[in-house]
Amino acid sequence: MQPVNLFALASQQAQWLSVRQTVVAGNIANANTPGYGTMDVQPFEAVLNQKTVPMRATHPMHVSTAGTPAAFTVRQENQDKPLMPSGNSVVLETELMKSGEVHRSFELNAAIVKSFHRMLMMTTRS
Repeated sequence: MQPVNLFALASQQAQWLSVRQTVVAGNIANANTPGYGTMDVQPFEAVLNQKTVPMRATHPMHVSTAGTPAAFTVRQENQDKPLMPSGNSVVLETELMKSGEVHRSFELNAAIVKSFHRMLMMTTRS
């Protein structure tokens, strides 16, 4: 098992939050589009659960197993939500709440990275 690299984890969460903010903004932009279905990104916990420990080549004759960066799955939300008269399922209040949630998560992510960086700098300066 590899040690947890906080900076890599925070970077991956920031990328996930960026994708989620883009999806939420797309939902808001298509609020009046007839037939549009609300989209969302898989939860970040699911992204972490899919992460595996990569194999390393220890000999030059080993076959490379370099994987591609994990993409975040964007999927349409449940179809059992009530549809608007236009046939779409976007509820602006829900999307604005998601947008606020993404903003708070970005702020928390940045604060944790800043604190960890400050602790790291304090230990290396001593």
